[in-house]
Amino acid sequence: MEKRIENSVFSPANLNTKLKTRRKKRKDFLIIAGFMAPALLIYGVYVIYSIIMTFYYSLFNWSGIDNNFVFIGLNNYLQLLQDGVFWTTLKNNSFLVLTSLLTQLPLGLVMALLLFSPIKGMRFFRSVYFMPFLMSTVAIGILFTFIYDGSYGIVNQLFGAIGMDNFQKAWLGDASTAIWAVIATICWQFAPFYMILFRAAIVGIPEDLYEAAEIDGANKWHRFAKITLPLLMPTIVTSSILSIIGSLKYFDLIYVMTSGGPNNSTELMATYMYEQTFTNFNMGYGSSVSFSMFILALLVTLVIISLDNKRKGAS
Repeated sequence: MEKRIENSVFSPANLNTKLKTRRKKRKDFLIIAGFMAPALLIYGVYVIYSIIMTFYYSLFNWSGIDNNFVFIGLNNYLQLLQDGVFWTTLKNNSFLVLTSLLTQLPLGLVMALLLFSPIKGMRFFRSVYFMPFLMSTVAIGILFTFIYDGSYGIVNQLFGAIGMDNFQKAWLGDASTAIWAVIATICWQFAPFYMILFRAAIVGIPEDLYEAAEIDGANKWHRFAKITLPLLMPTIVTSSILSIIGSLKYFDLIYVMTSGGPNNSTELMATYMYEQTFTNFNMGYGSSVSFSMFILALLVTLVIISLDNKRKGAS
């Protein structure tokens, strides 16, 4: 009978072991919570609280500089749906997202692959490739404003030097070319960032896979298509999310180079939000634009993650 009690679940030894396990788990939880608390506090104050307050302010007609709050419910969002400039900004943001995905990511991947090619002075090229991302965005904006200048810009000077004077124009002053000029500058700045991501991912691919494929007779293209590209898919998905979110909330370079002009041809949601909030002093309407940006970025991110999970499940 005594042996049966000792071996039972309710024996003092088993109960003591369970108590020790629970105490250890509680202690580990408190340690983890203690380390995470500062980061969670900062995230909660500067991200979660900001999102909640942005939506709250979007329900009011408020200038942002006085105490005259007028609750108008969802009227700002109804006005947003009828705002032609907002739809123009949405179109421009969508165009920026598409061009970023089709240029920045492929350019970053190509540059990352070039870093592994047997070319002398590759350390120098690695520094040169990454230099645009290290430069200040304001400095880049001012630099390319001079480059695209219609009177003495280097672009027009090059066209003049090769006898193509018909192509000379004020690139940032023409509504048909301003968006292209700005997007080209953005792609030049951010392609090196994706180069670093892809290079880090390529370094993590085991060399044994390439050696086995080479023994089986696979050429460079087959090794890239069957080994490198599939193993880079997690990085490609992450890069796509970063590119899309960055393009949806992009602001600084556009503001420096064109301030959304001419004729709203380069206006983005972020620049329009800034204009409504801090130029027109319409905090409520600007908050509705800002919260719409957040919802759009969140939905796009969830769709990409969902499609990637389906891809993983199918594979």
